Amino acid sequence: MTRAMKSADIRESFLSFFESKGCVRRPSSSLIPDDPSLLLTSAGMVQFKPVFLGVSDLGFTRATTCQKCARTTDIDIIGTTGRHHSFFEMLGNFSFGDYFKSEACAWAYEYSTSVLGFDVDRLWFSIYEDDDEAEAIWRDEVGVRPDRIVRMGAKDNFWSAGPTGPCGPCSELYYDQGPEVGCGSPDCAPGCDCDRFLEYWNLVFMQYDRQEDGTLVPLPKKNIDTGMGLERVATILQGASSNFETDVLKAIMDEAEAVTGKTYGVAEKTDVSLRILADHARAVTFLIADGVLPSNEGRGYVLRRVLRRAVRHGRLLGVEDDFLGRLVDVVVALMGPAYPEVVEHHGLISRIVSAEEHRFGATLRQGLILLDAEVLRTQQNDDRELDGGVAFALHDTFGFPIELTAEIAAEAGLTVDMTGFEAQMTAQRERARAAVKDESWNSFGHAFSGIASTSGASDFVGYEVDETDAIVVGIVIDGQLRERLEPGERGDVILDATPFYGEQGGQVGDTGSIVAEGSVFTVEATRLPGAGIVAHAGILENEGRPMAVGQSVHAAIDHLRRERIRRNHTATHILQWALRLVLGDHVRQSGSFVSPEYLRFDFTHFEGMTPEQLAKVERMVNAKIMEDHPVRAYETSLASAREAGVTALFGEKYGDIVRVLEVGNFSKELCGGTHVARTTEIGLLKIISEGSVGASLRRIEAATSFDALEAVRTEEDVLARVADSLKCRPAEAAEKAAALQKRLRETERALAEAKRRGGTGELDGLVAQAFDAGYPVVVAEVEAADTSALREMADALRGRLPGGAVVLAAAIDGSALLLAAGSDDAVAAGFDAGALIKAIAPSVGGGGGGKPQMAQAGGKSADGIPAALEVARGMLVAR
Repeated sequence: MTRAMKSADIRESFLSFFESKGCVRRPSSSLIPDDPSLLLTSAGMVQFKPVFLGVSDLGFTRATTCQKCARTTDIDIIGTTGRHHSFFEMLGNFSFGDYFKSEACAWAYEYSTSVLGFDVDRLWFSIYEDDDEAEAIWRDEVGVRPDRIVRMGAKDNFWSAGPTGPCGPCSELYYDQGPEVGCGSPDCAPGCDCDRFLEYWNLVFMQYDRQEDGTLVPLPKKNIDTGMGLERVATILQGASSNFETDVLKAIMDEAEAVTGKTYGVAEKTDVSLRILADHARAVTFLIADGVLPSNEGRGYVLRRVLRRAVRHGRLLGVEDDFLGRLVDVVVALMGPAYPEVVEHHGLISRIVSAEEHRFGATLRQGLILLDAEVLRTQQNDDRELDGGVAFALHDTFGFPIELTAEIAAEAGLTVDMTGFEAQMTAQRERARAAVKDESWNSFGHAFSGIASTSGASDFVGYEVDETDAIVVGIVIDGQLRERLEPGERGDVILDATPFYGEQGGQVGDTGSIVAEGSVFTVEATRLPGAGIVAHAGILENEGRPMAVGQSVHAAIDHLRRERIRRNHTATHILQWALRLVLGDHVRQSGSFVSPEYLRFDFTHFEGMTPEQLAKVERMVNAKIMEDHPVRAYETSLASAREAGVTALFGEKYGDIVRVLEVGNFSKELCGGTHVARTTEIGLLKIISEGSVGASLRRIEAATSFDALEAVRTEEDVLARVADSLKCRPAEAAEKAAALQKRLRETERALAEAKRRGGTGELDGLVAQAFDAGYPVVVAEVEAADTSALREMADALRGRLPGGAVVLAAAIDGSALLLAAGSDDAVAAGFDAGALIKAIAPSVGGGGGGKPQMAQAGGKSADGIPAALEVARGMLVAR
């Protein structure tokens, strides 16, 4: 066996081997898949899904890849075993209606034995229980001993994309690592849960189309999809006992040992944490390199959860300072040669990791104190379930992913009340949410792919002209192909050629009209449903004739609207150039929106921009506009564009041929949008706002041309009205407003002092209301401006009630604040502020909690305060 092979050698040997079999070597696709049904790329076949489904043609029928993959469905297991990972590399070879089962099996055997040097006597082969063909191929064509072929059921050896559609049997290759690593059972065989038989390669024979009634119809073109885990093969070849002892992961583990001062192999608990650090460092590095940024939703949440789990395990190993950056450096050094994107974005990755690690580190200690106390309280109450409200507070206040809370609770033998947690999460989600995408436009297999297969892709001529003659090649209404569109009916019209730009890359689609003899179709939006199709969505005017497939038409965009869009789009390119110069090279575009009215530009940065920085950026952009630079677009290969230093959109996926947009000699980006010919056409840029839209993510909104002038005029009008109110000139308004603010603060301080002096009498009255509950206690509704004021009053009352407690409520703008606090003596006598608040909060439509000494809650209904206080009195008297 070729034990000396490193991971890089294995990767290259696999790709070279299948190139020798006629496969085209393709680069790994991004961890952000094109398929909207998937959160992350978790298999090699993901980038080829449209090819397998027949809606895309790559121009070749054989391919091989080494695909970077991310999977966190079993994140709680990662670190506890030697073979589970959140990031891994999947080697694969594919056939799109070309070679099939015989070649796939023969080549897998040849590569395993002749290239990797695996001992034939250690290899086992599983097949689907009904796949006689696969058995015959392994036995008769390849020469595998019959006793090494194992039949298994559909759970292990039958692949399907869903309840219907492409599917087929699988054959898996296993390597016998020896009985010393097995379970010892006499029935131990491939498929056993122990580590003896290591499955390292899966061959999927995509040969059937499953119908709705469950029958399997042979596909006209049979496909091959295989996946071999690089880390598992490295484990075998390098004689390692686990994936974490192979060359790449071992090097990251070595750095983790250096960072933590711990030694791998001494204690299992320490080993788990070290494995987590090594694994998660790779996942974090590659996710950020492909454009994922930390957030509380979707892929960003996956990244945040992995990163914060790593931080927590670093703390368990005694590391109090930021450390993940050192592990990232090792990952980049080791894997950069194979994946240049991690080198290209190394600085950005390090900055984002540092910012997120520092942010979470600041709250981790406080959160752990709360969680440890709640775990102890739960155990002392002989309960086995952690309160869902506590889990939500940890998530909402301290940034603990729920999975992290559940993992820590499980270490103490507890579960988490997920029903209670989800209830509070659902209530929180009722706030304003981002608009939901219509994913039907991006799904494969819809009506538009049928048009593409019969008429080909739409010919976009909108870079050169604003109108053109065309032929209607398709009509889609409610997702169904139709031959005609009736007057007053809505639908999508597809043309053989169009000047309409379909919404993509942040630029909105064009509007306009499609005119035929006797009918006018008003285009309200232009979108790209896939397969190269441009779909014009709109309505056929009531007055006129129907529009039909095959009809000759004249398509024309709204020219003035397109001009405004072009100005805004080119302005975003100049804006990015200025931001990078003012803020630094870490600035990367992470999203944009270009409409006729304004532009929106999202970029990576770690703090709010100062007024001086915004002013400088605005001046630089307008200087370039006034200098009248030419704007040029051209097509080239992606490799040539990268060599020329062209800026690519962070996390975006590109084909082999790309369109480059050059502005003068200072900005060069990949872009497929529409742009002005010279910068002076933009006229003027005015920044409207700048703010945060997430961790390490900022957003600028701006306007150009006439919209920029209107924005300036609006600000001038506001300033004029302010100056008029202040009885001064506009140039004096800022100074006059500052003087008024100073006077207001002085007045507020004087008023607060007066209230404090007058409040002594109120305290006397409240103390007089105290009753005996085994300790003196006051239960009352009071006046307070906010939570801070309510706490101050509670502290003052406790100072007047030695050994006592208070339960206070205050109404603020229709909402309710509740607070309970007790001295150590009162708590010893049975007072429990947390339990009390938890019991009375529902009366005001709220929730909350805390510890026996102090707890508080908020509610949306101040009308429930009397009832809440009555419940509190009843509980206290009952004691």
